[in-house]
Amino acid sequence: MKYGYSDEAWEAGRDEMTALLVARAKAGGTIAYSDVVARVRAVRFDPDSHALAAMLGEISEAEDAAGRGMLTVIVVHKTGDMRPGPGFFDLAKRLGRDTSDLDKCWIAEVNRVFAARKKSK
Repeated sequence: MKYGYSDEAWEAGRDEMTALLVARAKAGGTIAYSDVVARVRAVRFDPDSHALAAMLGEISEAEDAAGRGMLTVIVVHKTGDMRPGPGFFDLAKRLGRDTSDLDKCWIAEVNRVFAARKKSK
C-alpha cells in the first residue's frame, strides 16, 4: 500500500502518468499539476497532495536513472512562476543537479528531457 492505494493501483497510476508526461514532452510542452491530476484516472490526487509529489518523484527518479532526465520537470504551476514546485528542486539537488539558480536548473532540465524525447520518437 502507498498513500492508501494498493500496489497495483499505484503502479497503474504511475504508468498512466508517465505515459501522459512522455506524450507532453514529445510535443515539447509543459502541463499544470491540476491538469495532470484531472487526466490520470487510475488513482485520484489533489494537485498539492503528498501522494502526487511522491509519484512524481518516483517517475523522475526512474526516468533520470534511465538517462532521459527528470521527466516531471514539465509539470508546473498553472499560475504564478509557471515552473515546478519546491519538491522538484529538492529532488533535483539530491540527484546532483546544481540548484543554486532555480531558473537555470529548470531550463537545463527541460532541455535535457525534450532532447531525450526527440531521440525516442
